[in-house]
Amino acid sequence: MARVAVAMSGGVDSSVAAALMVEAGHEVVGLTMNLWPTWVPHDEDGASALCCGVGAVEDARGVARRLGIRHYVLNMREAFEDAVIAPFADEYARGRTPNPCVSCNRAIKFALLLEKVSSLGMDYLATGHYARIRRDGDRAVLLRGRDRRKDQSYVLYALTQPQLRRLLLPVGELTKEQTRSIARRWNLEVADKPDSQEICFVPRGHYSDVIGRFRPEALRPGPIVDTEGRRLGTHQGIGRYTVGQRRGLGVATGKPLYVVAIDPESNTVIVGSEDELMASEVELEQVSWVGDPPARGAVRVTARVRHAGADVPAWIHGWERVKFDEPQRAASPGQAVCLYDGDVVLGGGTIARVRTVGAQRMRRAAAV
Repeated sequence: MARVAVAMSGGVDSSVAAALMVEAGHEVVGLTMNLWPTWVPHDEDGASALCCGVGAVEDARGVARRLGIRHYVLNMREAFEDAVIAPFADEYARGRTPNPCVSCNRAIKFALLLEKVSSLGMDYLATGHYARIRRDGDRAVLLRGRDRRKDQSYVLYALTQPQLRRLLLPVGELTKEQTRSIARRWNLEVADKPDSQEICFVPRGHYSDVIGRFRPEALRPGPIVDTEGRRLGTHQGIGRYTVGQRRGLGVATGKPLYVVAIDPESNTVIVGSEDELMASEVELEQVSWVGDPPARGAVRVTARVRHAGADVPAWIHGWERVKFDEPQRAASPGQAVCLYDGDVVLGGGTIARVRTVGAQRMRRAAAV
């Protein structure tokens, strides 16, 4: 029997993770992080129940009562704002597209929360992520979740060996349907609770509302130009645009146009054809390896650029450069790339630079 703290978000996945730990005979404690920003109101239409807020805390507390385990709420609002929300706005102000879940896992869930787990004298932290861990002696191997439709290994690539050795992922072997079935067997009220589809600190409205609060300068109007440098219109702030965006550009040329690049220094949004979105390779920064780093030469991998994106064959060269077998659409600086060998998560990093079909023309346009 081990002493297990379960990160309980109030959703069905983490609730079932706690139930499975109880069924296994462990001493279980539920921990819920209150990350809800103080400047986001708790209203009556259910927004606060999405994640991190009052509704989620109450759901987690009710599950803990049903399971007969202790439950604690941890106020991590300030740390979450400093480590996740403010950098999220910073990245958009730089013309990049961040993944706040990766930042949260790196700085909050598997850093500060693990520290709290240690202070409580617990042996392990369990979460409701759909991924798996295989123990190989002192090494921990991170694997995709058994349910490929719900696999969350993409956002866990930055986990270290010390973190993985103390982590349990009880639902990683399950499908979502099996998870809900277990919740019903335990008569948990969250059994049919819908999955959150939003960024947890943007429950309603638009992510640009957050940018406006932290980086209002990123919402200044500026020029929209094509990849030849011709001005086509005026944008409403680079923080409102992402690479690959088509809708809401406010320009008409008789052919589809997409955001193909954003230049923060000149406050310019550059648009072009869909072909000019295609990335042949990307250069990574903040690279992290789950186990031992691969060889410095060319290594065969599969790569996923977005959480919901497809795994695509690629080569990684020198740990930082990922070259795709086939060009990939709308890869953007700031996005995370997870690298796999079959089901094994090798590691990943953040896109720093992208080589696209229209790279030379975009550089000329940014200089206009």
